[in-house]
Amino acid sequence: MPDAPRLPVATQWFQRERIQDVTLLYEPHVNPLLRCNIWHVPGRDLDLLIDTGLGISSLREAARDVFVKPLAAVATHTHRDHSGGMHEFGERWVHAAEAEWARGARNSRPLDPDAYSAEERMGIEQAGYSLAGGLLTAVPIAGYQAASYRLREFEPTRLLEEGSLIDLGDRVLQVLHLPGHSPGSIGLYDRVRKVLFSGDAIYDGPLLDQLPGSDGQAYRVTMERLIDLPVEVVHAGHGRSFGRERLVQLARSYLERAAQ
Repeated sequence: MPDAPRLPVATQWFQRERIQDVTLLYEPHVNPLLRCNIWHVPGRDLDLLIDTGLGISSLREAARDVFVKPLAAVATHTHRDHSGGMHEFGERWVHAAEAEWARGARNSRPLDPDAYSAEERMGIEQAGYSLAGGLLTAVPIAGYQAASYRLREFEPTRLLEEGSLIDLGDRVLQVLHLPGHSPGSIGLYDRVRKVLFSGDAIYDGPLLDQLPGSDGQAYRVTMERLIDLPVEVVHAGHGRSFGRERLVQLARSYLERAAQ
């Protein structure tokens, strides 16, 4: 087998963008399949970090100018693209249904297309993603090997449930248990601002419901719930943010496909 092509070294691993009153951080050199949206939500007494990326490079170090106040990191679920950097933070919150997944780093897999079976690759391609160019287009440091990637386990410091409240002092987010993509997938809902941080429960892109731990029936219930949720802005786990009309379109489209 020929050697893998040598990838360039990125001068900056994370990029950021201000969107309304929150900051989006993301890893531009990661394949869209695993390019997670990382949301920093400021509060008067506590800041919230929603998801942490793959953990390839230190998120805490990259955003040290943003993380200046007490901070809690929440994983919307424990897939590697969302929980890879959780171990860096003192407060590590996750839904109770995925606590053991966090402790055992159960979603670990090398960042190498060869780590996927032919059947898995076909499923990914059919969903609308491509592994043809690999999972990384650059590396954080010279000599980094994508095939050596391992997800770090983390011990949760708070277990979240449906209805749990996260009080930032001047902003309260309610935990919504939105299973289907994974058993403990959650969204964080700001009822006052009508803003939802949806994780991978819904985003404007190919939704995945054939992963280990996915549950199509639960996902359909989640979509029906989202259609009825009073939301004006959705900050999702992947892709761009969108409004209520697009939320309803995406949820109904999923339900229509699932009924076929």
